[in-house]
Amino acid sequence: MFEKSIASHEGILLKMEQLSRLNASIHMLFMNFDIAVIWLDENLVVSDTTLAKRWRLYYAPSKPSLSVIETHPDRLDDFRIGDQLELFYE
Repeated sequence: MFEKSIASHEGILLKMEQLSRLNASIHMLFMNFDIAVIWLDENLVVSDTTLAKRWRLYYAPSKPSLSVIETHPDRLDDFRIGDQLELFYE
């Protein structure tokens, strides 16, 4: 929130404590730009995606999710429901 923009290579991964639709929901209040939102289940499988518009009150996944990726809108087409992701740490 309160940032002016996001670069196409930037994003954030948020992990919840348990699978949930409510806890994995987001709001876009105080956001100055749209973002791509990708929800993941406990196996890092994409459970839902959306283009979240600035200043909208509520977005929730269609299925319970454990993690949320928020990134640049241009990245939305990189993810499809059912895709299996792998995370690499450096």
